[in-house]
Amino acid sequence: MDTAQLPLDLAGLLALAAGLGWASGLRLYATLFVIGMAGQLGWIVLPEGLRLLQDPWVLGAAGLMLSVEFFADKIPLLDSLWDTVHTFIRIPAGAALAAMVFGGQGVEWQTAIAILGGTLAASSHFTKAGARAIINASPEPFSNVGASLGEDALALVWLWLVIAHPWLMLGMLLLLLALSVWLLPILWRGLVGVIRGLSLPTPKLHS
Repeated sequence: MDTAQLPLDLAGLLALAAGLGWASGLRLYATLFVIGMAGQLGWIVLPEGLRLLQDPWVLGAAGLMLSVEFFADKIPLLDSLWDTVHTFIRIPAGAALAAMVFGGQGVEWQTAIAILGGTLAASSHFTKAGARAIINASPEPFSNVGASLGEDALALVWLWLVIAHPWLMLGMLLLLLALSVWLLPILWRGLVGVIRGLSLPTPKLHS
């Protein structure tokens, strides 16, 4: 893996904040664990505000929650419940992580970057949660497991890009944001259709 041994400049900080914000909406605990471990192993020089993630206790907690999420995310319906609860966790965490990247840059920078990070986390979270809710309407479990494994792989590749190739990551981020803008209305309509289908009364058969 390419390593970043020098402290990040302003552009690098922006790339890191944006990448972590988006990743938090997809796999928060993997993001915390991988970035903390990358800092611990010297793959990247973390900004001062993120060095808390290198602490062994934080790494242990993130690793434990990563393991729980890995299995919870592959059980139909439980994954959607998990996503619903994490609406109130992933988005604020994405905002907080992005702000922590700019921990030494002043409150104005931190506030602006927190808004950016939270928005990016919301885009990835709602796209993921909406897609998985529609997949759960299928009676077979294999599409759910396949989608979850695909998200695991995407999260790991994304975090590798954040660390090793931040400019390539930013280009992909623009494409993913455009995809989310296109997908979210479609997912919303599909989800409404699923809910309406479940709420329709079952016709009674007359003998």
